[in-house]
Amino acid sequence: MPQFLTDPWPWYVAGPMIGLFVPLLLLVGGKEFGISVNLRHLCAALLPGRAEFFKYDWKGSGAWNLTFVAGVTLGGFLAGTLLEHAAPIAISASTRADLGALGLTDFSGWAPAGLFSWTGLTGAPGLLLIVGGGLLVGFGSRYAGGCTSGHAITGLACLELPSLVAVVGFFAGGLLATHFLLPALLPGVRP
Repeated sequence: MPQFLTDPWPWYVAGPMIGLFVPLLLLVGGKEFGISVNLRHLCAALLPGRAEFFKYDWKGSGAWNLTFVAGVTLGGFLAGTLLEHAAPIAISASTRADLGALGLTDFSGWAPAGLFSWTGLTGAPGLLLIVGGGLLVGFGSRYAGGCTSGHAITGLACLELPSLVAVVGFFAGGLLATHFLLPALLPGVRP
């Protein structure tokens, strides 16, 4: 496998590629880049007639999005198995120290195993962070009319004021969670 496929790409290559993909997709295919709307499409496909919110032509508007998500999922799986990078994820010393103060010490995978693992789900903090956080992200992305990536990439590229407001809100929420919620919930810190 060529090394440029297995090594991480620098931000100045990957960022512009993602940024240019959005207008190219819109200009060439007439499609908007988005993922979170697929939850509604899946519910409409799997639970037809259950709620008024899911009664719409999901095949006409959702087939493209569902195909896109299937491709992203397959591509992520193939990249993670065939193009796996052997070196550990680079984490700065200050981030390791901050996470260590929160009781997280295993940095061998893509995410801290103390949080993102089956054993991490056995305690109340893990359940609250993973399950509760997942529900809030799912609900919040639909309530906000899109997820963080959709607003930050597509919405801002289209100069949408609601996307700017949403992105500012996402960053503010992330800062509050990092500085107040995580220290209160994780085992290594006493609130």
